[in-house]
Amino acid sequence: MDELTYFLDNKINEECGVFGIYNVKDAASLTYFGLHALQHRGQEACGIATSDGQNVECIKGKGLISEVFNNDIIDHMKGDSAIGHVRYSTAGGNVIENVQPIMVRAHTGHFGIVHNGQIVNANEIKIALEDEGRIFQGSSDSEVLVHLIQKEEGSMVYKIMKACAKLEGAFAFIIITTDCIYAVRDKNGLRPLSYAKVDDGYCISSETCAYDIVNGKFVRDLNPGEVVRFAKDGIQTFNYCDADKIQHRMCSMEYIYFARPDSVIEGLNVHNVRKESGKILARKDALDNFEADMVIGVPDSSLSAAIGYAEESGLPYELGLIKNRYVGRTFIQPSQQLRERGVRMKLSAISAIVKGKNIVMIDDSIVRGTTSKRIVQLLKDAGAKSVHVRIASPEYVSCCFYGVDTATYDQLISAQKDVEELRAFINAESLKFMSLDELQMACKGVGLCTACFSHEYPTKLYGYQKMVRERKNVK
Repeated sequence: MDELTYFLDNKINEECGVFGIYNVKDAASLTYFGLHALQHRGQEACGIATSDGQNVECIKGKGLISEVFNNDIIDHMKGDSAIGHVRYSTAGGNVIENVQPIMVRAHTGHFGIVHNGQIVNANEIKIALEDEGRIFQGSSDSEVLVHLIQKEEGSMVYKIMKACAKLEGAFAFIIITTDCIYAVRDKNGLRPLSYAKVDDGYCISSETCAYDIVNGKFVRDLNPGEVVRFAKDGIQTFNYCDADKIQHRMCSMEYIYFARPDSVIEGLNVHNVRKESGKILARKDALDNFEADMVIGVPDSSLSAAIGYAEESGLPYELGLIKNRYVGRTFIQPSQQLRERGVRMKLSAISAIVKGKNIVMIDDSIVRGTTSKRIVQLLKDAGAKSVHVRIASPEYVSCCFYGVDTATYDQLISAQKDVEELRAFINAESLKFMSLDELQMACKGVGLCTACFSHEYPTKLYGYQKMVRERKNVK
């Protein structure tokens, strides 16, 4: 990976996004638009599967939704039901076999599946299934569910419930058959999933922001451990685990970074949560004696927090950094000179605004540290007098095994350095993070998974436990 590619990928990457439509005309077209609204959750690959009541057909490929699909393709995808997926690969590489939907064509019926999250006991289940003679086409953990479903006897909903009861970790699944759609959420509530009313049918999505584009009216979030069946005879709900095994542990990074600000997750608007985080950071600074002239946010996920900080502190909010929205997933290899200036391809500092100013810079998180270091330098190169960095989340000190691409501790700079060491590394005049209690306060008491900040995991970790144990021994 060259230096510029590393910079462009240096933030943690979004989860995958799933979307489904049941009993709505032009389902493929609406799924295309729904996935477009979820494109921020994955830019590596995408796919759509449709059902016309007789067959389930699928088209998928690597690239953005607009690169894989066009009008001719969409027009040929017939049916009133569809599911779709945008992918960022975590478990399993970015090979075509892992691109979703994953399709099954068996004598018991055809179906397709899309998945957001990561199953932490997938490897153990896969080994057991292979020992039984089952063959895997790809390396994605999502394929485990396919085999578990096929292994069971009985109705489709029974097979899904039996399969999901064996899974541990984070998952939001949508499954399409010739005549039904099933939506499933993990028993810990780690991944978001909800559904909305559209005309005479329904749509299901990872984020509520996708409902506006298809004129959907939000109904509710799926409960942890719930299966919702959409069929001609109406909506039916099922629970695949006992109530005492259910947790409400929404991934805190959905509020901090992943979700679009116009989405509502567990009843909370994401923009409002981020704005409140900024206000909390400003109140932490109220008694400190440091000079500041303005507040800026790092585009895009930090802008809401920067607005909140400015409102609470009384400092002006300025547009000190501009994001180049045309630096995408692929680009021509630059010269060495451009490679050394890679940060400027993604962000530009407005010298006329920041020159000679003492700046409070708000960012959502610091993961590997390199991005923060380069942005601080970018502002100082543009003439900023001082840069005080405020982070709208706690220190990111522990790996995520639920679908976020932080697989090793040596990627996490806060696991290696304390706050003062990190401040010196990024060359900021000061550096502060939110506390876990303050994060919970911003999220209004919603149950959160904060494993990446606290080392406290809501599930068993199976094969990943060794990495955590070794890290604790080092500490």
